[in-house]
Amino acid sequence: MPLTLPVTDRDALLLADYAMRSAETEGRKHPELAHAYRSAFQRDRDRLTHCAAFRRLSHKTQVFTGNLGDYHRTRLTHTLEVASIARTLARALHLNEDLVEALALMHDMGHPPFGHAGEDVLNQRLLHYDASLTDSDGFNHNGQALRIVERLEIRYPTFAGLNLSHEVLEGQCNRSQPKKIVAGEDQPLLEVQVVDAADSIAYDAHDTDDALELGLLTISDLLQLPMWRDAASRVTSRFSNLTDVELRRAVIHELIDTEVSAMIDAAESRIARLGIDSVEAVRAASPMLTLPDELEEPKRELEDFLFARVYRHPDVLASRQVATEELGSLFDYFMEHHAPLPTPFQSIAHAEGRPRAVADYLSSLTDRSAREIFGHACKLHQGGVENE
Repeated sequence: MPLTLPVTDRDALLLADYAMRSAETEGRKHPELAHAYRSAFQRDRDRLTHCAAFRRLSHKTQVFTGNLGDYHRTRLTHTLEVASIARTLARALHLNEDLVEALALMHDMGHPPFGHAGEDVLNQRLLHYDASLTDSDGFNHNGQALRIVERLEIRYPTFAGLNLSHEVLEGQCNRSQPKKIVAGEDQPLLEVQVVDAADSIAYDAHDTDDALELGLLTISDLLQLPMWRDAASRVTSRFSNLTDVELRRAVIHELIDTEVSAMIDAAESRIARLGIDSVEAVRAASPMLTLPDELEEPKRELEDFLFARVYRHPDVLASRQVATEELGSLFDYFMEHHAPLPTPFQSIAHAEGRPRAVADYLSSLTDRSAREIFGHACKLHQGGVENE
């Protein structure tokens, strides 16, 4: 008897009726033979893990640039933390963990250097240089992730992109073009909802942790917030004489565990109450992965506090300002001086116009490489001026 179960048997044993089974995938744009021992979604996860765009996330800003230290999360470590939380939710709810992990690994792959600030600059420049584009056609990281996996990554000899399964692309498309939530209209798979929930949980906990490490906040600041104060109270009831660092890390763990546990309980209750017993029932129902009412308001208060005190902190804004001015200047340089683009982006310029090609190229850079290219462009420009 073989030691490994066929994928269909494994899914039947482990997955709930409302989970997305690998055998029920709508397939790939370019048909491929089934793998001997990996499911379709396992293969998607592996393709994402091994692609160049995923590796570059290790040197891209999450919230804080490298100017502020090296403890804080990068876009890659955030992605891995989201995948970890998402897998926990998926396992508890008997969902397809391979699909969840693939969706989590892809969810931020389209981010440019310097985080959301870099995204805003690329969007502004792209719309400025291509008057034919509408606001919805500009640059956004969710849509860019789709461009990467469908066109920009070249990993196989017979097609561009990674040729991912329909469900992974659909999940990312839902992030790129979010619809108003209306019961009765197609909702995302529960696996997609899990990743969105995990992303939010990770932000709450880890941005707080990073801000404390960088000295942008103090524990006293956070104890003013009900969500943090309640978590700290539960921690100190179990442990005494904690140092500030020990307390901080214990509370971060408590925050994650509280949100994950509450979300699992709420989802199980809704699934049972509504009789959700198929993927079709999931698509026809209201969202399942939401926090109970008693946690929603404290969560919003924490997020509002982080926005005001961390994301808008003068040191963070100053660091972003320098970085985004450089990225914007680079876009101008490649547009106005017609500096040569790397070969893969020249075909994009021919097919979709130079502004889109420049946006694709600059978004592929890491923080470090963007700064290096900016410095090189400055030297070339100064040399050209001096020689005139």
